Amino acid sequence: MSDDLPGQGAIDVHVHIQPWEMMKPWAHETITRGRNDHELIKACMASPHALAEHLDREGIEKVALINYVAPDIMGFLPDVNDWAARYRDEAKGRVIGFGGIDPAATPDMRSEMKRLFEDLRLDALKIHPPHQDLAPNAYRHGNKDLEIVYRMLSDYGRPIMFHTGTSIFPGARSLLGDPMLVDDVAVDFPDLKIILAHGGRPLWMAEAFFLLRRHPNVFMDISGIPPKKLLEYFPRLEEIGDKVMFGTDWPSPGVKSMRKNLDDFNDLNLSERVKQNVRRGTAHRVFGLKENE
Repeated sequence: MSDDLPGQGAIDVHVHIQPWEMMKPWAHETITRGRNDHELIKACMASPHALAEHLDREGIEKVALINYVAPDIMGFLPDVNDWAARYRDEAKGRVIGFGGIDPAATPDMRSEMKRLFEDLRLDALKIHPPHQDLAPNAYRHGNKDLEIVYRMLSDYGRPIMFHTGTSIFPGARSLLGDPMLVDDVAVDFPDLKIILAHGGRPLWMAEAFFLLRRHPNVFMDISGIPPKKLLEYFPRLEEIGDKVMFGTDWPSPGVKSMRKNLDDFNDLNLSERVKQNVRRGTAHRVFGLKENE
């Protein structure tokens, strides 16, 4: 892939540059196992400038840094939101900042949501059902705080991302990664932009495809899916190409680099219209980005 070809860059909507010092030891060991780029990752976590230089080398215009609250499984505390906001601000346009929330440990949900999206001005919210032991549709079974989250996000016009698919981290409740648990959310909150992270892989790709076709407000990213397998997982991707976003999950296990995933994606037998949407067009619509952002 040539760097000077117009439109060939991409927005990677799923990158795990996070405060890894918060991580539980077993979670840290899981995410770093088998990697030989620890110094690069540490440099990117410490410095948005270092991340920007790396993105330039990789041919990536902008990344969404996926932060969320999961104290028991991962170790991430609510302070992760302040970290995400500071990092996003210092990155000067190269970062979309995700935050997280733990309904079970939040005394005043409305006040915390105002803090996240009015004070910190975060761009989106991530809920990780397997890591938070939280079903996306738990509001139908008495979790009123989760309903507040969805309603306020709809009012703010901010997207929500749900992890869908399995998780290899110790203690994760993978059953909660079934995308069909998000069907209720899409029905009950039609103005809420919903992103299915990982497209339900490796067990529930058909369910994710169904939700994207059924609901105008449901999108997905392809992070964690080896691009060479993408059309095996989603053979009818052309039909939903305007609702799919490029993502890598870097530097999670098995993801060598953003650039390698982007090159492999560009080699797929897809129309250029779909490739442009996946690389950046869909992300512009979902996150409300301007063309020069």
